[in-house]
Amino acid sequence: QVQLVESGGGLVQAGGSLRLSCVASGTFFGINAMGWYRQAPGKQRELVAAVPASGTTNYADSVKGRFAISRDNAKNSVYLQMNSLLPEDTAVYYCNAFIRLRASMRGYDYWGQGTQVTVSA
Repeated sequence: QVQLVESGGGLVQAGGSLRLSCVASGTFFGINAMGWYRQAPGKQRELVAAVPASGTTNYADSVKGRFAISRDNAKNSVYLQMNSLLPEDTAVYYCNAFIRLRASMRGYDYWGQGTQVTVSA
């Protein structure tokens, strides 16, 4: 019914930049918060950045000043601009969205399939 598709991952050298995109497709009533998480090998999935439908964004301390999250509600999309990338940013990045399928239903978390980001030293 709902699918989140990420794109924009890849291989980049330390200090470089990447821009991740996520588009929610399908039929749904609306989207509340959207965000990006990442999971490195052997580590827990962690929040990178999130933005509610309205209000302030929040970032993991490790990416503050380097990453910027934004969204386009008309396109049901969320983006993550990643600058000054570090090897420790290497991970699979997952798009997350809290989506309400129907007006008569509560919302639920949905996840994308993930996109690999690799930062070489």
